[in-house]
Amino acid sequence: MLKKTVLTFAFLSILTTFYGFNAQTGTPVTDPSPVLEPAPKSIGTNALAKERLCVISPFDNLMRDISEKEGNDWRLMAAIAYHESRFTPDITSSRGACGLMQIMPSVAEQFDVPESLIADPATNVWLANKLLSKIGESLRFPAGTSDEDRMSIILACYNGGIGHVNDARRLARVHGEDPNSWEVVARYLTLKSEPEYYENEVVKCGRFTGSRQTLAYVKDVIGRYDKYCRIAVR
Repeated sequence: MLKKTVLTFAFLSILTTFYGFNAQTGTPVTDPSPVLEPAPKSIGTNALAKERLCVISPFDNLMRDISEKEGNDWRLMAAIAYHESRFTPDITSSRGACGLMQIMPSVAEQFDVPESLIADPATNVWLANKLLSKIGESLRFPAGTSDEDRMSIILACYNGGIGHVNDARRLARVHGEDPNSWEVVARYLTLKSEPEYYENEVVKCGRFTGSRQTLAYVKDVIGRYDKYCRIAVR
């Protein structure tokens, strides 16, 4: 009887150890798609869980840490990343744009980053932040410019090129309109496909045929940014 009891206890000990070990070391199942729902309120009581929680993409914390240091809203960067790559860090476009934010090698060169490092998510997000900040500074918006106009024009530069956007702003000035209004700039970007406008002496970058794509890009990113602002805190 004693022998049987000892054997039973040994078996249960081995079984418990086996399942306990696997419970701690098993590979978690992850869903690569973004979770677009607010975090449950109960999670907010656990600081560690809150810090690790990702409500937009698996790159929330990375984008928050880098973007906020650069003075940009990480939720805007997440909206750009969604449009550019659907949060896929290892893709390269036919034009050579790479990573989460689809960074071109020429951008990496501007900031003295080796091309071999562009695909690294942290480097990629850092470069996108640097580029956005540089664009914003170069556009020299006056103090009264609305946040939406500022953001829209910067995004248009990110997508269509700052040269074409500056051409549209110069055309707006020539025609007595506000070069800091996205509605006005968008209209002149579209008109830059017509000789009457792209042959104007103030135009430096010639004809622009990508206005439909750029305008759709700005609308999509702004709309997604608004959505992300509702589900994630800054």
